[in-house]
Formats: sequence, structure tokens, C-alpha cells
Amino acid sequence: MRDDSGRPRGWPPEFLRTENDRNALLVLSHLERGTPRRLHSLAWRVRSASACVEAVRRGEFAAGDSKTAGDVDPRRVAERLDRLGARAVMPVDEEYPERLLDLDDPPACLFVRGRSLSELGNAVAVVGARSCSPYGREAAVSLASQLAEVGLTVVSGAALGIDGAAHEGALRGGGYTVAVLGSGHDRPHPRTNENLIARIAREGSVVTEYPPGTEALPRRFPARNRIIAGLSHGVVVVEGAAGSGSLQTAEHAGEDLGRQLMAVPGPIDSMLSEAPHGLIRSGAALVADADDVLDALGLYERSEDRRAEPRIPPYLEGTDEGRLLAVLSGRPASLEEVSGASGLGMTAALVGLSGLELRGLAETQGGRYLRTPERKTERKREEPRQGVSAGPIER
Repeated sequence: MRDDSGRPRGWPPEFLRTENDRNALLVLSHLERGTPRRLHSLAWRVRSASACVEAVRRGEFAAGDSKTAGDVDPRRVAERLDRLGARAVMPVDEEYPERLLDLDDPPACLFVRGRSLSELGNAVAVVGARSCSPYGREAAVSLASQLAEVGLTVVSGAALGIDGAAHEGALRGGGYTVAVLGSGHDRPHPRTNENLIARIAREGSVVTEYPPGTEALPRRFPARNRIIAGLSHGVVVVEGAAGSGSLQTAEHAGEDLGRQLMAVPGPIDSMLSEAPHGLIRSGAALVADADDVLDALGLYERSEDRRAEPRIPPYLEGTDEGRLLAVLSGRPASLEEVSGASGLGMTAALVGLSGLELRGLAETQGGRYLRTPERKTERKREEPRQGVSAGPIER
């Protein structure tokens, strides 16, 4: 099968027809020198995974990989995966996400821990700076939590900063999140996120194209980024300086795959706003909350005749600000009224309301307080087209 540009899409029909081919693919996953693109090209020339291994052993691939192909024992690889609680997912398997086949160089094999990727549904990547600001971290947690609450899968790279915050937010929202690694499952990276990655493996899915024993190296992360983009229907960038690695993910998503690009605006004087602001100037959708993402992906119909129920951001649950936000409405109320309705003293209510104003969640009119109107309250909160948590977006 070929795409609109005439290039082969996916893998040849003969690629994985036998058990020997599956074992051969475990061998091919260990090749260090050749790129996924070269392997994809070789597969379309010789057709089967077994034939690919033979070609590699004859030296028809990348220098140095012929020895690797002769040293790998697929039985030992399978045993190692079992010990890690991981499984090999190949393009002929039902669990393999078909949208990855849109890539010029789709991964030939995925090693997966956790939930089945057949649950992926409609997915959004949330990526950004490793050295993020408190603002960026809070934005990523809040956005990912909202996305999870409405049934979207959150995909990211398990890195420090925005990636980790996105996974945490999705877990906090009770949703499904997928972490894509640039290393083997027994070499989680970064080590400081090891506990988070382990939790994602229990509650979501951890994915890598690298077999056990593969260390995280800088050259592996751009390859990891293409998988993040391929798994997702859209990519949201939250903070990043010019030249940020998150722009690689955005480039894969927008230029290579035609996915929806989105970005969260930041302070105009921050270097970390350069990447998202540059994307917005280039046509990416500006997003501030999950409803903006749903709009950008075309998952909600607009309407004026229904209102969404007010929602308390997960990061405010159990706080004084959360209690205050719960009693605010679109009708201005005095400090005394808000204090009485929330059960907080006047001083605590005043402090909390000031905090809500700083967050942009409340405002004052003539000395009275009301909830800041959200764009989502101007939309019909009905079942999304296709079903947010059901079938995939048609492409």
C-alpha cells in the first residue's frame, strides 16, 4: 500500500507471516547502526523480516550491524521481556496503533508495559521544556488533567519538566496516559522519574521501540519524538526556548503527519515562551484549556443554548480557593456572601479570592466577586463527534 506521495505505507504484507519472522524482528530491533528509515526501505526491498535479517548478516545494511544480527538470541530477548512484564507489539498485532503507519519510518516493533494500546482512542501529546517554570508546570498539569477528564489520552515522553507534569496531570484526572521512552524498559530515563514511569506502567502504558538493555542516548530522543507525534491526533507545546526538542515533536506532527499543532501562550518576557509563541505565529491553535483542544481537533459542536457545569481545576480540589470557586457564579456577590456560602472567614475568603484573581479564575465588578466566564460555557457540552473516548478521529 502506498500513500498519496507514492511512498510505501506501513510494512510489506509478507513482513511478518511466520513465527520465524517475529523472531527475526526481535533481532532487527537490536540493530544499532542503521536507522528505522533504512530498515523500512530494506523491508520493502526484501519483503520479510527473516529476509531482512539475512540481508543484514550479509552486510547489506549498516556497517557493524551484521555482527549484532548474528549475536542476538530471540528466545533470550523474549525471556527478558517476560521478566520485565513487557511484550513485543508488531505491526500485524491488533494492539499496534495503525496511526503510526502514517510515519515515513514507522517503528517495526514496540515494547510495551501496561495497558493495551488498543485503548489509545483519541490522543493528544503534551510536550515542552525540561527546565520548565512553575507556570508551565501548572499549565501542563491542569491541561492534561482536563484532557483526561473528558476521555482523551495524554501522550508524552516521561522527561523532566513539562512531560512529567503532563503524565502526572493525566493520572490525577483519572485518565489514560502513554509514556514513550528513548531507552529500554530496564533503563528508564530519567532516573528521577523512575517512580512516575513505574506508575504509568501500572495505570497507563509505557512504550519504546528499543529492546531491553538499551541505554538512553541523545540520538535516540528525536526518534522517540516521532513516535509521540505518530500516536497522537494533535500536539500541544507548553513552554520551550527557541530550538527546543519539543519543536521536533511538533515538526513531526505538523509537517510530516498533518496533525493539529497547538500551543499554550506564556509570559511575553520569558525565553520559555519562544517555542509556543513561534508556533502560534505560524498558525498553531492557541489553547488555554481542554475545550480549546477539543475545538482545535473538531470534537465539539458549538451551541448557544446549553451551558457547561462549572468545573473545579484538579489542582484546587480540597483548597480554600477551590471552595471559593465552587460558590462563585456569573452573578456578582459581595465578600460577605462569598464568605458565608463557602464557610470561610472573611480574611481567608479575601486571600483566596485574591489568589483566584491572580489565576484568572475570578474577577471583581464594583467591589463584588464573580467567576471569570470561560469559553467553554458558550459551547454545547454534548457527546463529541466520534465520541471522545470511543473511535478515533477520521483522517
